[in-house]
Amino acid sequence: MAAISSYELLEDGKVFADYGRSGFNFENCRRNEMLIKNGFKEPKSIKTGTTIVGIIFKDGVVLGADTRATEGPIVADKNCEKIHFLAKNMYCCGAGTAADTEMTTNMISSQLELLRLNTGREVRVTTANTLLKRMLFRYQGHVSAALVLGGVDVSGPHIYSIHPHGSTDRLPYTTMGSGSLAAMAVFEARWRPEMEEEEAKNWFVMQSLRVYSTILVRVQTLICASLKRALLNICAVMNMLMRKEFVR
Repeated sequence: MAAISSYELLEDGKVFADYGRSGFNFENCRRNEMLIKNGFKEPKSIKTGTTIVGIIFKDGVVLGADTRATEGPIVADKNCEKIHFLAKNMYCCGAGTAADTEMTTNMISSQLELLRLNTGREVRVTTANTLLKRMLFRYQGHVSAALVLGGVDVSGPHIYSIHPHGSTDRLPYTTMGSGSLAAMAVFEARWRPEMEEEEAKNWFVMQSLRVYSTILVRVQTLICASLKRALLNICAVMNMLMRKEFVR
């Protein structure tokens, strides 16, 4: 709108504001057109969704997730818990619809606890993977839950990626969510097998941030902008570390 040009104090004590010319002010539109003609590049909208990751090191796994829940372009919740408890030796990161990931992991967690009580043994990670993929396949992708399952059992550390339609992969490291491509680029460049605990934690937080800052200076692209949001939150807020001594 047009800016207020002056104020005037009336006899009855009221303030009269002179708005000058009525109507909308389009001076910024003309300014923007001039900037574009002179070579200024318009800022582009950036999609900021979830990024969840998991890596295996020598004695366990590290899971990480951001904490923002979005409703389109709006950040609805800045402290959304995206790493869900399944059993004392395994956790699961969820991307997609928050309600779907929450209910899916809660249902599978209760089934795993019943299985543990019936058998008297610690549940294996592959069992949780089977239960999760069977449930998601049953709904043919209508349950919007992309999951990264990580845990340690008698056979060692495991990381699984579980897609909404029920397909799964067992990998040494994996990423899911809208920022998965950016995070995977860092993982493929920096991850190596048989990492020690401290090395895994330090690399996961420190090195990822350092790599991002180097990329951001050189390449201003959508993937780098997504990488900023993902790596600034991964593990700085939620870092789950499980070691073999927790396994019976």
